[in-house]
Amino acid sequence: QVQLVESGGGLVQAGGSLRLSCAASGRTFSTYAMAWFRQAPGKEREFVAAIQWNDGITYYADSVKGRFTISRDNAKNTVYLQMNSLEPEDTAVYYCADRTYYSRTYYYHLQGQYDVWGQGTQVSVSS
Repeated sequence: QVQLVESGGGLVQAGGSLRLSCAASGRTFSTYAMAWFRQAPGKEREFVAAIQWNDGITYYADSVKGRFTISRDNAKNTVYLQMNSLEPEDTAVYYCADRTYYSRTYYYHLQGQYDVWGQGTQVSVSS
């Protein structure tokens, strides 16, 4: 059974940077895609970024495009989220998600497309 463990969250001032990591264990086959979502207090969980594992194609929410970068290390089964120019609006619990299966359609921004989730890591940005 695949398990995801996030790390790298913390408190940072506006304009600063953080790098989140999500390590997958228990995987016997290559995954299809991994993603980051976030949930701010009192708000719905929202899509942040996704990456297709085999070809490295990436997707971003408009709110983070140009500031955040998603990447992966195939050998380590780890996905990263480099977050630069952080804003107070980026404050949220960040969740890693894994889509372990293949299908003809992939709606990267929808939570239901992912079957394994991490426990989340808190990111707080002060103004």
